[in-house]
Amino acid sequence: MLRVRFAPSPTGFLHIGSARTFIFNWLYARHNQGAMILRIDDTDVDRNSQASLDSIFEGLRWLDLPWDEQYRQSDRVDLHRQMAWRIFEKGLAYRDFTPATTQGGEGTWLFNPGMRELSPEESRRRADAGEPFVLRFRVAHDDPNPVKFHDAVYGEQSKLPADIEDFALLRSNGIPTYHMASCADDIDLRISHIIRGQDHLTNTFKHGLIFEAAGAAPPQFAHLPLLIAPDGSKLSKRKHGPVVSVTTYRDYGFLTQAFINFLCLLGWSPKDDREKMSRQELVDAFSFEGINRSNAVVNFTEQEPFDPKAVWLNAEFIRTLPLAELAGLLSPFVPAKFDKLEQIAPLIQERIKLLSDAATVADFFFLDELPPYDPEELIPQKGDPAMAITALKRALEILATADFNHQALDAGLRAGAQDLKIKPGQMFQPIRVAVCGRKNAPPLFETLEVLGRDVCLKRIAQAIQKL
Repeated sequence: MLRVRFAPSPTGFLHIGSARTFIFNWLYARHNQGAMILRIDDTDVDRNSQASLDSIFEGLRWLDLPWDEQYRQSDRVDLHRQMAWRIFEKGLAYRDFTPATTQGGEGTWLFNPGMRELSPEESRRRADAGEPFVLRFRVAHDDPNPVKFHDAVYGEQSKLPADIEDFALLRSNGIPTYHMASCADDIDLRISHIIRGQDHLTNTFKHGLIFEAAGAAPPQFAHLPLLIAPDGSKLSKRKHGPVVSVTTYRDYGFLTQAFINFLCLLGWSPKDDREKMSRQELVDAFSFEGINRSNAVVNFTEQEPFDPKAVWLNAEFIRTLPLAELAGLLSPFVPAKFDKLEQIAPLIQERIKLLSDAATVADFFFLDELPPYDPEELIPQKGDPAMAITALKRALEILATADFNHQALDAGLRAGAQDLKIKPGQMFQPIRVAVCGRKNAPPLFETLEVLGRDVCLKRIAQAIQKL
């Protein structure tokens, strides 16, 4: 059975590059009726944090792509050690007793070629005496045959053993290294395909040696192009801020499917010019052949923190949401006391690009008092203050007695314009600005209906005072 894994380290938030790796693994598994494994690679005990772990799960749950199995590397350390010592017993690893040097407060074990030549007896004696050591893989540096593997994205890869250092399998405290723990788990969990970032490509030569030494067939590899900033640098929270964190997109009102769709188009294409795709369409279309080799740029600036493609896709998905679902999704972005979301959802559905836009596009629905606005806005086109005042006073009379529904409001205000011998638009603009605080607002009659009689009369009276 095809089995893939996503293996984040809990040393930071869920990066959008990591999220894309998870998504590509998930799509490949579902496309091929395989299993998706989540494995927390938490053997770097000095850098792990619960906050990071919480951030990873928070982001993954928002993506709403369920995995089939879940593991934690720290629960499997005995397995990693056993495999490392089996490699040692085959003569393919050795103890390195080179003392650690301290640089910048961190102990670093240095590779000492002389340690390769220690006799088994001397090595055992020093270990039995309690001398600390690192267990290193014995790379066959004099082997003229290159270490090779085929990458599903980057093609054939090879490297001479002479160019691969004797890397550590176990640290001096007995904790397995990333290389050892990762490969041991991949073998034990029967991972058939490893899909990960291109920055791991060079690690794969070492991993191939571990698989071979452990007597296991290596998985198939597919390395993904990296996500980079517009200036070509690698995306990092330190340099680029929260825009590289998955939960930032959630908190600004991106829809899960729009975000997934956007990430998929960074470094992958369905090859038929489609851009907006449902989850099932992505599953059906996904293949390694569609993955590009060049790094993918996430376009953003200080003024526009999100890639325009991501914002456009989000707006497209918002427009197709059922109104009841949209109303529920808007709830976190408006005041808790507001209870008319199902009424305003159809009024702003075409006007927002992010869910958080509701707080500005529809703010006049939630506010007790409108913020200050220019009274000149109340004056209709080809009109004057006197016309605006007359229109607003007539509106007060009509709205005081009219039924507050779209049809009655439309008929009443149009009749009022006719009575005043002005165009409907000259009647409607002062009313719109009076109740919304601006010209650019949702359809007038539906807006009046949602605001209600009392709010409308109060705001129109205030507008007359402004004039």
